[in-house]
Amino acid sequence: MAGHSKWANIQHRKGRQDGIRAKLFSKLSKEITVAAKMGDPDPDKNPRLRLAVREARANSMPKDNIDRAIKKSQAGDLETYENIRYEGYGPNGVAVIVEALTDNRNRTASNVRSTFAKNGGNLGETGSVSFMFDRMGAVAYPAAVGGADAVMEAAIEAGADDVESDEDGHLIWCAADDLSDVANALEATLGEPESAKLVWRPQTMTEVDEDAARTLVKLIETLEDDDDVQTVTANFEMSEAVMEKLAS
Repeated sequence: MAGHSKWANIQHRKGRQDGIRAKLFSKLSKEITVAAKMGDPDPDKNPRLRLAVREARANSMPKDNIDRAIKKSQAGDLETYENIRYEGYGPNGVAVIVEALTDNRNRTASNVRSTFAKNGGNLGETGSVSFMFDRMGAVAYPAAVGGADAVMEAAIEAGADDVESDEDGHLIWCAADDLSDVANALEATLGEPESAKLVWRPQTMTEVDEDAARTLVKLIETLEDDDDVQTVTANFEMSEAVMEKLAS
């Protein structure tokens, strides 16, 4: 998780310069629209929508974009989307979970299967790797919000389960069902988080060398580039030296 998180941060910073941000906004808008359509268009009455809006704000999506995505949910001709989870293995036996939001199950399944096959992986059955992960809520804050002890105290008061703090920031873990309440309590104490979302937390990690990492990163990036794919999670980690080589 740590390795994937750091790689994602590198890509996120790079993405602000090369146009990936537009694709991110598109995926965030889709989640907001679907969340609003499936529940109430008022974020205060719809936990899934509230989290989607929070994540959009954390990624600097303009308020007008958020409002348009919610308004779109009320259109009568909106496509019907469904959430689908795909599971498989990447290079070096790394477990990969792909979450998609699609209006065409066959198209998405074909694309995901092809991407795995072309990038050293194998798509498995549902449940083939998810048992190696825990479904949890994750709330992220920058290091500048406070020291590890202060954040730990705030997290305990908010009902969180665990905190990971390092020079890059603080990651606060909680039960999936408690994410909305914990995030709201933390915001009252620490301010608005960088992100607050449901994630798959690996129980064990798989170390990858440079060759495997290159292939794995290509697999992840190709999956993430698919318009139907919302998130990709993998249980790998790599050394700082390998990350620097990949980022250069």
